[in-house]
Amino acid sequence: MANLLDIRRRIKSVKNTQQITKAMKMVSAAKLKRAQDRVVAARPFAGKMIDVIGNLAAQTTDDYSHPLLDARGDSRYLVVLVTADKGLAGAFNTNLNKAGLAFARENAGKKIEILAIGRKGRDFFRRREDVSVTGEYLGLTGKGRVEYSEAAEVARDIIKRFTEDEGIDKVFIIYNEFKSVLQQRVVVDQLLPVVRVEENTSDTNADATSTVDYIYEQPPAEIFAQLLPRLIETQIYRAMLESVASEQGARMTAMDSASKNAGELIGTLTLNMNRIRQAAITTEIIEVVSGSAVAV
Repeated sequence: MANLLDIRRRIKSVKNTQQITKAMKMVSAAKLKRAQDRVVAARPFAGKMIDVIGNLAAQTTDDYSHPLLDARGDSRYLVVLVTADKGLAGAFNTNLNKAGLAFARENAGKKIEILAIGRKGRDFFRRREDVSVTGEYLGLTGKGRVEYSEAAEVARDIIKRFTEDEGIDKVFIIYNEFKSVLQQRVVVDQLLPVVRVEENTSDTNADATSTVDYIYEQPPAEIFAQLLPRLIETQIYRAMLESVASEQGARMTAMDSASKNAGELIGTLTLNMNRIRQAAITTEIIEVVSGSAVAV
């Protein structure tokens, strides 16, 4: 049985840990509010841009060709995996890594390459032999704020890989979409080639955009040369914003649970310490009474 000194030391250690978890929860709560506001502001723009460009692409003639629109083979995929740089966020990173594994298993006959945004995804897939990590971007989401210029840099790298490397057939992105503090949803979307509206299997999305008729004031080549790279930049930027908000929400929830568990553990240890003290006091009283009785 542990003595009183050991229990006191453990109580002190747990209290110190509880102070850290409470502080991390408060920091995440402050970052979450800013990240959530930026996500809410970016969603309408990103969604409308996808609809408009998808509709424009559907109205192009069959003889029009663009590297970011043309369908290719189906043997080599590039997966952009957006994870966190740090842990202590519950199942945030684990769910993303599992989604990446599930994607690789569903496409077992294809060559899968990972472009990791975040340290946790890179470290996880670097240890696997069936998936190769061909690129990494660290520190973009760890500071709690995402810059559009950083997302644009990642997008330019992806476009360069897709257009100049003839072997890559499709590009996908996996990230956590922010729903609430307690809920995040893992999303797997196709980035390249850009999906035309007529190829989209979503009935709701198709109905919403099929009635729109756009008049081109410039040739399609000029329009898509400007809009398609900006579309990829916007999608990367939104995914990184969603990831930051989801990470802070997951960390806030995890640290709140850790603080509560620490409080329960402190209560249990304190109760155990009091029982040991009471037992020691009772033993001493019995010894004194017994000694007095013998002396009499």
